[in-house]
Amino acid sequence: MNKYKVGYTTGVFDMFHIGHLNILQKAKEQCEYLVVGVSTDELVQSYKNKTPVIPFEQRIEIVKAIRYVDEVRPQTSMDKMGAYESIKFDALFHGDDWKDSDLYRDIVTKLSEKGVDVVFIKHTDGISSTDIQKKINGDK
Repeated sequence: MNKYKVGYTTGVFDMFHIGHLNILQKAKEQCEYLVVGVSTDELVQSYKNKTPVIPFEQRIEIVKAIRYVDEVRPQTSMDKMGAYESIKFDALFHGDDWKDSDLYRDIVTKLSEKGVDVVFIKHTDGISSTDIQKKINGDK
């Protein structure tokens, strides 16, 4: 039996790689039903000041095809409390590279007041979309 009924995670999932797959697999191992928010191009532009390499429509289709994913939704806002109100998940999964950030300390506090656990999953070392982009561009 899984610890959580409904889990939620989000991401850009640009240039999908093994780190993305690892977080989805590890999240699904801990919940019965996994909802994944895929960031829209507009949202990514608003907080990263760049447009994803892979367009939103393609990224969302890629994530829908992953066997660990039960439902995919567009992520149009970074507001995790709004997502909670809409989905009513009991666990939010995220890479541990965000664990001690100011943003996630606040989210952990607010979600815990609702009885929701924030579960940080170990970041896959040596892989990121940014690193892939640098290799493609010939940067070091």
